[in-house]
Amino acid sequence: MHYLNISFTHKNSTLEIREKLSYPDEKDLHGCLKKLTSCGYINEAMLISTCNRMEVFSSCSNIEEATKFIFEMLSKRAGISKEELQAHADVFDDSTAIHHLFSVASSLDSMVVGETQIAGQLKDAFRFSYDNGYSSKKIARAIKSAFACASKVRNATDISSKPVSMASVAVAKLKSVAESLEGKKALIIGVGEMSEISAKHLISAGVDVYIMNRTKHKALALANACGAKVIDFEKLPEAVNEFEILFTATSAYEPIITDEMIHPCDFERYWFDLALPRDISHKESEGIHLFVIDDLKVIVDENLSSREDAAKMAHGIIGRAVVDFFEWLNTLDIEPTIKEIYLKAYTAAKEESERAIKHGYIPKEYEKEAQKMCEQALKRFLHEMTQKMRTSSRESNAETMSSAFGFLAQQ
Repeated sequence: MHYLNISFTHKNSTLEIREKLSYPDEKDLHGCLKKLTSCGYINEAMLISTCNRMEVFSSCSNIEEATKFIFEMLSKRAGISKEELQAHADVFDDSTAIHHLFSVASSLDSMVVGETQIAGQLKDAFRFSYDNGYSSKKIARAIKSAFACASKVRNATDISSKPVSMASVAVAKLKSVAESLEGKKALIIGVGEMSEISAKHLISAGVDVYIMNRTKHKALALANACGAKVIDFEKLPEAVNEFEILFTATSAYEPIITDEMIHPCDFERYWFDLALPRDISHKESEGIHLFVIDDLKVIVDENLSSREDAAKMAHGIIGRAVVDFFEWLNTLDIEPTIKEIYLKAYTAAKEESERAIKHGYIPKEYEKEAQKMCEQALKRFLHEMTQKMRTSSRESNAETMSSAFGFLAQQ
């Protein structure tokens, strides 16, 4: 059994590529995971699709064949050649796949290091896969250990001491490019976590916030929770020309704002498209400052440098957690064998004590004592041998572990 992760992120792929590879709704996710697990070389799979990453994490029997299958499937999905996808993707297997998963869970691989959203996104991705039968104990073990590792990182470092997210970074960017936000009007389209965080940050900056969503009762729920107002989704064509600030983060397949809807205004507009696929399709024009996810990199880089020491410490924790994970996996493999050895030994003890009684070597009334004596002798004999089996099992994994340390050293 092997672990395999094929990863497209802000580090290796453009926004356009990630957009074509995104899976915005459950129907798409079902189709993708069904195809993956139909491959004879892939026995479990989950898919992480966020604004900054699209990753296929799987348990497979043949890394080479599974990798080939995944790239072919993604190529058809995105309409991008397999060769181009391979040139952009990071492919991790076994120890490096687990190291990468632990880094993602610990928010070390995020565009905004220490951001708080990825944990929930990873949990949702696993829960969807597990509940629908696309993953089982192999991926569950990895995910459970990934979150245990992430917890250690949070407790041992200050990497998440000041929670940040893409939404908070977007608001910080807005503050840096616009004049005072006090009294300005902002429209937020969408009701997910990104929208909620954006709304709270904007309101705390003195902005008059309005929420819009296709499903009005969800917009009302978010508005009530944040202290915002609601605008009907049908008024979007007018609203885009009335608001100075616009944040959008929906799961729409196609852009919800296009050039046909946009008219000249006598005020500057600041638009932040935090969706993938993007919500806004607009060519550059005067008076509209459009920012997409990848435009926030400058603030992101500043965030990374300020957390560099915590990140180094976190990588050390992750490296040790990877070693512990594979040692634990190895024990899972050897323990059934050890249990079987003991069961056979106890069966042999019972048979020999019965044979001794049958031939008159031991009186019948001592049958239980004879069997117990045989069992104790075998346990004493087997103890040292089984301990050596456990130790050998861990040592045989040392070569596999060295690649995890190598990966850690490169960070």
